[in-house]
Amino acid sequence: MLSPVRIWRRQNVIRTILNRKGKVLTWTTIMVPGTDFKRYAPYTVILVEFENGERTTGPLVDSKDIQLVAGMPVVAILRKVRDTSAEDVIAYGIKFRPLPQSS
Repeated sequence: MLSPVRIWRRQNVIRTILNRKGKVLTWTTIMVPGTDFKRYAPYTVILVEFENGERTTGPLVDSKDIQLVAGMPVVAILRKVRDTSAEDVIAYGIKFRPLPQSS
């Protein structure tokens, strides 16, 4: 179970990343996930470089019909990151959504 205190402390990190744009450097597809993430499998995790040069990783969402390529623009968004029981706090975190590529 995720601690509500841990989730609360992480909100400052999430706030600094939310809505930032970046580009995909590399990625991997998770076929056999841990218990909390089984419903999302298979899913893609990407390494993103933001416009200021900082890097982070996160799951890619809303990308079912998109050809993933290095340099693809993405934006950090807030989404539910794991399933919880009825009594647990709902955990939200950063995921990445593809942006339309400029032509």
